[in-house]
Amino acid sequence: ANEGLYSVMNDDNTQQSWGYPALFDSPDNDCWYLIHEADVDRNYCGSKLSNTDDKSFYKITFPYPKDGNGLGESAPTINLPWKSPWRVVIMGTLSDIVESTLIHDVSPPSVIKNTDWIKPGLVSWNYWSSNHGTKDYKIVCDFADLAASMGWPYTLIDWEWDAMSNGGNLDDAIKYIHSLGVKPLIWYNSGGPHTGVRSTPRDRMLTHENRVEEFTKLKKMGVAGVKVDFFESEKQDMIRYYLDILDDAAQFEMMVYFHGCIVPRGWERTYPNLMTLEAVRGAEWYNNGPDLTTTAPEHNTILPFTRNVVGPMDYTPVTFTNSQYPHITSFGHELALSVVFESGLQHLADRPEGYYGLPDAARTFLKEVPAAWDDTKLLDGYPGRDLIIARRKGAQWYIGGISSERFERTKNLNFNFLPDNKKYKLTLIADGKHDKDFSTQYKVVDKSSTLSIKLLRRGGFAAVLKPLD
Repeated sequence: ANEGLYSVMNDDNTQQSWGYPALFDSPDNDCWYLIHEADVDRNYCGSKLSNTDDKSFYKITFPYPKDGNGLGESAPTINLPWKSPWRVVIMGTLSDIVESTLIHDVSPPSVIKNTDWIKPGLVSWNYWSSNHGTKDYKIVCDFADLAASMGWPYTLIDWEWDAMSNGGNLDDAIKYIHSLGVKPLIWYNSGGPHTGVRSTPRDRMLTHENRVEEFTKLKKMGVAGVKVDFFESEKQDMIRYYLDILDDAAQFEMMVYFHGCIVPRGWERTYPNLMTLEAVRGAEWYNNGPDLTTTAPEHNTILPFTRNVVGPMDYTPVTFTNSQYPHITSFGHELALSVVFESGLQHLADRPEGYYGLPDAARTFLKEVPAAWDDTKLLDGYPGRDLIIARRKGAQWYIGGISSERFERTKNLNFNFLPDNKKYKLTLIADGKHDKDFSTQYKVVDKSSTLSIKLLRRGGFAAVLKPLD
């Protein structure tokens, strides 16, 4: 499912298989290389890198035979005429890597002519705080209320919705969600013999006939999109399955996102209804064990240089309360993740009281922060240490900064990325006196301005720049 932590190699002695994307640097750190692949179509499989034969030589290898419960062939069957997927190497500075759109650029253009119905946005999500919450109609309604209160366009009805009770069923929940002006998204198990996960509903996406029947019902119910989970393979048969889902969903103007899945291969350009993919160790791992508690600060600063470069990433960020295992990142760090991580459907994972209890500035920030961007600039950072990133939507800029370090730091923020002769109102929401506190500043800045920002250990900050007329 591509949900491991990124391994840092400090020598040349590690020999194993490596998932994409892979980030390399030159000995003097003057040049970086991000290796990936794009435009994987029905005539191929997903591949990976391996240096098991020679520690200094990385070759392309096919999926393991055991993947997908051992179903499907590891090696693809190629029909002529044939072209290989793009083998992509993004080279340059860290800014060149983070700001690159090369994976998108080499992928085929959209096969969907009218895309007006495809709308990115923020999503409320109950799984992180209540793993079986969708069984409970009242919990589903609470998260619909959260989306309405925050002005988020969507709420996700996650797994086990076919067992919903405690006051209502799926039909009741969808009616209630629509009454608030919110649009429902809904979960499916990809099903079939390729996965041993029995969570329901399953087997409703397996065939073209299944999908047409299900999408017809969902369209009538006013469902905006589907989350399809547990693929467990990157063999050719599963690549075809992914693309078949996207094709059929587009016919019903249905947005899609994949979980337990492949790392993006540029499909979101060809199928702009593909809003996001998981393929990351995200916040749900605070449910799965204690490891993310200690690894998240560093992990979060690696992802913008690696996984999120190659496509949208459904990390499900921005949590201020705790799930089954706690987080040790500061509130400023968590708020910043709404900008640091890019996802066309950005699921904010906390329980309602986690957002209702925020001070006005932070809550307003989360009401307004976009889920899709027009431009991205890396302002500072190094993988595993820290990051400051700026993203633009229209005329407004949003900035997110995070640190993994175990001591307080002061970072200098330079605004030289702004246009000439233009002033902006800055709202800066940074770490406060302790890790569950914020400090908010309001300033007028322009291209010549600089600002010193104090970050607590494992801290962070978020900011928005709005042009002054």
